[in-house]
Amino acid sequence: MNEHVDAVLATAPESGNAAPAGEAKNPLLAALGDRVRNLRAQRGLTRKAVAVAADVSERHLANLEYGIGNASILVLQQVAGALHCSLAELVGDITTSSPEWLLIRELLENRSETDLRRVRLALGELLGTASVDPARHRRIALVGLRGAGKSTLGQMLADDLDVPFVELSREIEKLAGCSVREIHDLYGTNAYRRYERRALEEAVQIYSEVVIATPGGIVSDPATFNELLAHCTTVWLQAAPEEHMGRVAAQGDTRPMAASKEAMEDLRRILNGRAAFYSKADLSVDTSGKTLAQSFQVLRGVARQSIGLSD
Repeated sequence: MNEHVDAVLATAPESGNAAPAGEAKNPLLAALGDRVRNLRAQRGLTRKAVAVAADVSERHLANLEYGIGNASILVLQQVAGALHCSLAELVGDITTSSPEWLLIRELLENRSETDLRRVRLALGELLGTASVDPARHRRIALVGLRGAGKSTLGQMLADDLDVPFVELSREIEKLAGCSVREIHDLYGTNAYRRYERRALEEAVQIYSEVVIATPGGIVSDPATFNELLAHCTTVWLQAAPEEHMGRVAAQGDTRPMAASKEAMEDLRRILNGRAAFYSKADLSVDTSGKTLAQSFQVLRGVARQSIGLSD
């Protein structure tokens, strides 16, 4: 019997190793076990061969395959290495769920941000999800961390352009019937993201000309951020971390950092984590070291140029 057949047969549970009768398996661990068995079969490897290559005991691997072994992340990394796959494929990332996904991943691996952006835009055109909204250039959406000046500058820009101003956080609260903090506390982040998406969709449907101040975390949901990019001209309002913190504190609201003794470090991490997403905006305005009037003049200039208005 060859190695491949051995591997396939080895996916069947062996007596004495299965979960105790009547004991329900954890669905996550069971699904993980299925993937390990399937990957091992696809590669024509015996359980013993994988165990040796991963430097784990055969019994440990068997328990993992049967969904009764709660392996550490390091063990999973070793098993992934033995199976010649990524950790993402082992744990079930959606982009590893089919041969086509895997082939697409391979094509995109190690590509530059510029190449990936070109691919994203080309995919949008190919799939019919690319922006064909004729009002996109007349909707200005401001993105960035709290304290960048989105609300203040957004209202000033809307007044200058004589268009409505929408603060998306307020629209979210209207939809939910409670404050943003209460949405998070009572219903969780997923519920908040649903309200955020709905508020954005309604704003886009209602207004063909508008200035929108978006919540700082809108980039955290790719679907909502894609919606924003497709229907609005986006402007990233940048500022140094110290200025973000100072402006929020000056407003008497330190909620984002209230529980941390290392507030500035937390703020830097948040900014670093989101900067790559904010940078996808069409335009950017750095308000660091500028007065409110100076920041507005820069924003006004880039916004009016984008819309096609003379200064």
